[in-house]
Amino acid sequence: MKRAYKYRFYPTPDQVELLAQTFGCVRFVYNSILRWRTDAYYERQEKIGYTQASARLTAQKKETEFAWLNDVSCVPLQQSLRHQQAAFKNFFEGRASYPAFKSKRHKQSAELTASAFKYRDGKLYMAKSKDPLDICWSRPLPCVPSTVTISKDAAGRYFVSCLCEFEPVSLPISPKMVGIDVGLKELFVTDTGFKTGNPRHTAKYAKRLALLQRRLSKKQKGSKNRVKARLKVARIHAKIADCRLDNLHKLSRKLINENQVVCVESLKVKNMIRNPILSKAIADAGWGELMRQLQYKGEWADRSVIAIDQFFPSSRRCSDCGFIMNKMPLNVRSWNCPECDTRHDRDVNAARNIKAAGLAVLAHGANVNP
Repeated sequence: MKRAYKYRFYPTPDQVELLAQTFGCVRFVYNSILRWRTDAYYERQEKIGYTQASARLTAQKKETEFAWLNDVSCVPLQQSLRHQQAAFKNFFEGRASYPAFKSKRHKQSAELTASAFKYRDGKLYMAKSKDPLDICWSRPLPCVPSTVTISKDAAGRYFVSCLCEFEPVSLPISPKMVGIDVGLKELFVTDTGFKTGNPRHTAKYAKRLALLQRRLSKKQKGSKNRVKARLKVARIHAKIADCRLDNLHKLSRKLINENQVVCVESLKVKNMIRNPILSKAIADAGWGELMRQLQYKGEWADRSVIAIDQFFPSSRRCSDCGFIMNKMPLNVRSWNCPECDTRHDRDVNAARNIKAAGLAVLAHGANVNP
């Protein structure tokens, strides 16, 4: 399997300048080719592929007006066209929206293949730079990376992501199986009644974030003070994202380590975020990221992660007798089954139903109907 190992690094002043040039060239090539392809279709109904886009880039680099494109490595420029082609493929196959133009104020990245970097003696060198990158090696690489992606986030931090081949190690077989029901009051609840709580990272920093955003709005556009204020806001957002990701990694790792089978509910988070009242809380919870982490960590550890049908009435169904309530408003947190008179905690009952449905899916290999 392939796995990306991400590290933070601190570039020298020369490397900062080189990276700024590289990011700018990558962004220019991506945007200019995207505009060219879009205009060609709307004006002449001409479809442009990767081959024509690559030829266009070669012609641009020969023009005197764009001679500065030759000051950086040609590999990240070519890779940006491959990424654009993949974006168009995802768009035409219905998996993503139309490719968007890249902004200089958002995350910047450049991908380097084997011909544009060197990894030797535990040091990583990028093309056009004699000095190795000052990387904080939090863990060793399993092998020489096949691809390296250098990025800079909106908060001004630099990261390098190394794509390596690795051999996953299966965890010992565990007799435990769990069903989880995600929520907002509790990030998730298990069928045994364990509740994780919800850190609500956005709410924790909301007051400070609002203050910095007000200060940013008052700064004059184009001024250095505005740049400083924008960085402060970006650092708060980065802090919130890092805290959320750290918590999700710990919870997902705990679930995968302790359970052989993890049963979850397949959710359409993008559709749920359209709710104008709960959208902020749903986005802050990170349900989609939690499910993604469970899937790939389960695959690495040889664990089973079962996603049941999203329309399965896990909250309305009695986990004891199977009776299904007609309605179950969100404000109802506990209820009595009219059939067997069992008292249920809404979330724990849903987690038990999800576990039962997931085990049925695992046994029969089919969706469970209500």
